[in-house]
Amino acid sequence: MRLLLDTHTFLWSISAPHKLPKNARKEIEDKQNQAFVSAVTFWEIAIKVRLGKLTLGSDENVVDAAISAGFLPIPLTPEEAASSSDLAENTHTDPFDRLLVWQAITRDLTMVSGDAEFRLFKLDGLKLLWK
Repeated sequence: MRLLLDTHTFLWSISAPHKLPKNARKEIEDKQNQAFVSAVTFWEIAIKVRLGKLTLGSDENVVDAAISAGFLPIPLTPEEAASSSDLAENTHTDPFDRLLVWQAITRDLTMVSGDAEFRLFKLDGLKLLWK
């Protein structure tokens, strides 16, 4: 399985894996699976840290932490950014989440997230894993 970790999923994976549902944690830790972390997630973390909305418990660079955990960083391509407007409009307007959802759909990745609003994107083809 090819997984895309939502921002909170990534942060919990490296700092508090006990917060993840057992099934999600099992799939993330399964060496047969590939777990990806998007540049969008790193961007969101950087902004939240700068705004004081998030404090990281370590001085380690989040990209290095992702790689150390065995996760594969992926970029946001210009094509993904430009075509993200193809994602259906609904009540979920967070731009970071919408880009992550679009990357999961276009790259055929399973999104690992506890964000209940992501269920709104199942009709767009989003595969979701949490419980």
